[in-house]
Amino acid sequence: MAARVGMETLRSHWSSAFFSAQAALRSASPYLPTHEIAEQSRQLASELAETDRVLESLARDVRPGAAYLHLTLAPYEARRMLGLPPSVDACVFTLDGVLVGSASLHLAAWTETFDEFLSRRAERTGGQFAPFNPRTDYRAHIHGKPRLVGVHAFLATRGIRLPEGRPDDPPGTETVYGIANRKNDALRRRLEHQGLTAFDGSRRFLETAHDADVRCAVVSASANTDAILERAGLAPLVDARVDGNEIVHKGLHLRPAPDILLAACERLGTEPSHAAAFETTPDGIAAARAARFKLVVGVDRTGEGNALRAEHPDLVVTGLPDFLDRRIAA
Repeated sequence: MAARVGMETLRSHWSSAFFSAQAALRSASPYLPTHEIAEQSRQLASELAETDRVLESLARDVRPGAAYLHLTLAPYEARRMLGLPPSVDACVFTLDGVLVGSASLHLAAWTETFDEFLSRRAERTGGQFAPFNPRTDYRAHIHGKPRLVGVHAFLATRGIRLPEGRPDDPPGTETVYGIANRKNDALRRRLEHQGLTAFDGSRRFLETAHDADVRCAVVSASANTDAILERAGLAPLVDARVDGNEIVHKGLHLRPAPDILLAACERLGTEPSHAAAFETTPDGIAAARAARFKLVVGVDRTGEGNALRAEHPDLVVTGLPDFLDRRIAA
């Protein structure tokens, strides 16, 4: 009878196979065209990711609920696959639009919150009900801002001023804190029932960075950053966070000021000159430039690449998979 092979043995054998294949490609690089080496490297990275998914699925069948240790790369191979300049030892990511697509959940939670408030107010006062416009109001007044700032900014467009209230105001109380707490409840409910997944390639990029000893930080105006990272399965791979609570507590200026990105570098214990920033908006690119990051990357998932390029990032990509196995000059 054949002996049973444990998951750790399988993982070890597959890791050795990929290490050998990577070493063979490296040895062949002087003899093959650059584009062929790049294509073979991309295929190998794809095979590694697919093998990892199969092994993870098998591990869950064998031991439901147990943590799965992903296939890892030797540090030098991980560095090469990341395609970062040699002097970069840290990455700072804007959470939404780079690692996860949580904007739709935030948008739905804000729409529910403001429409409920505006409808109730119009009914009570006999005024006109002008609902929250997801297409225009969110981007102009809410996106990228802490909750309290967003509440103030949007209500001002409707000529409404409310008392600030207190942090423990019940959700829905007609204070700035009450509305912010109502939005927080709506978002958490959606996270609980709808869930959230990371963009394709996000986990692989973060794992590769971990293998390469490149530290990673996330910045977000959301006070639910930790919950979003947990739901997306990315929390163990993130070394530092600067979220909406910290932005408010420390009085950090919003982008295009560099404050938030500088705070992330401080958390990582590195200088911006040794870090890469991944941003999704022109203001984010401008902030990274002002902070003097070594590498500034625009991530364009919405077809607004020209607006990002106007702020002169080092390059624009459609997602983190574009970065794997790139070679960027220092």
